[in-house]
Amino acid sequence: MTKQIEIIQKPRFFLLDVIHDLSTEQLNRIPEGFNNNIIWNLAHLIAAQQGVCYMRAGLPKVVGEEFWQTYTSGTKPTGIVDSAEVEDIKKLFISTMDQLEIDYNNQIFGNYAPWTTRYGVELRNIDEALSFIPMHEGLHLGYIMALKRVVK
Repeated sequence: MTKQIEIIQKPRFFLLDVIHDLSTEQLNRIPEGFNNNIIWNLAHLIAAQQGVCYMRAGLPKVVGEEFWQTYTSGTKPTGIVDSAEVEDIKKLFISTMDQLEIDYNNQIFGNYAPWTTRYGVELRNIDEALSFIPMHEGLHLGYIMALKRVVK
């Protein structure tokens, strides 16, 4: 495993452990003062990684278009995610990283299109993208921890 992918993957396992004791209702709850919930944040991290890595390289996403459209940047929860969907999201949270590692090792990201993130960071290739993802995921980890304190 590349160190860059490990730095993304290990906190994802930690995050799943942090939320393992929450009910589907708690994962879906949007507390006053927040505009999203824990399960949206988890799914958003999947969608964001797909956009940053695959779409910017001109490759098809590992997740379906509907999933990506539902959880990409600028979206917010539109309904209740049922327990089966919660489990699917938790599986995708890890399996998309496993696939990313396979695809990275197969060097399929050669056509990466440079772009600048909303934070002003220019990403010119997959290695720079993989270096950026932990910052984004850490931001959402903080949101999830704050949400957990409120919904628990």
